[in-house]
Amino acid sequence: MAKKVSNLVDEGFRIDLVVDAFFDGCFEIPHINAPSEIIIPDGMVPFSVRERSREYKDFVCFYEHDIKFRNILTDTEQYVDDLKRFPGIITPDCSLYIDAPLCVQIAGVYLNRAVGYYLSKQGIYTVPNIRWGDERTYTDELFGEKIAFQGVDKHSIVSIGTYGQIKSAESKRYFREGLIAMLDELEPEVVLVYGAMPVKIFGDLMNKTRFVQFDDWTTRVKKK
Repeated sequence: MAKKVSNLVDEGFRIDLVVDAFFDGCFEIPHINAPSEIIIPDGMVPFSVRERSREYKDFVCFYEHDIKFRNILTDTEQYVDDLKRFPGIITPDCSLYIDAPLCVQIAGVYLNRAVGYYLSKQGIYTVPNIRWGDERTYTDELFGEKIAFQGVDKHSIVSIGTYGQIKSAESKRYFREGLIAMLDELEPEVVLVYGAMPVKIFGDLMNKTRFVQFDDWTTRVKKK
């Protein structure tokens, strides 16, 4: 049994998860290979309430407050068998606050890919969650590469979350700009969307890919 990690600092930001990984870009973001086939889930269930997905037909996602999935970052190995009950997972949605230092935003991208790489290596169907922060993460003006999209194959399946991310005018602007950049950079065949898809953000982008929308968990429960 793998030893328990108390926090991310104890193990150097979980470098043990990526010892065999290929790294992309100047920041060496762990690369997650695209799955051999595209699988669309029946739904998505947040990690903290995954036991409420009784038939385990949902993909486990992490579109919730970071504290609710902190254990998947510190004790990734302990959850492999548990997550294998589900048909797939979306990689962790580590917060990339637009007012956070760039190094913190990059760390969020790294942890997303590191955990995703490890779980994929264990045979779990893994869909990369794409999350960006401010324009330094989704443009190449500063480093010559778009950090938010490193470690992900083109022309495959990815996931994004709007839940809680598009409340203000500023957040809507950053989200739309990052979304356009992601579609241009990765050219995904399928984009899973957890949360609402406002016309002002998605309306003229619907011909760029196949979007598959899922209600957030709270909305889903209320509808039932």
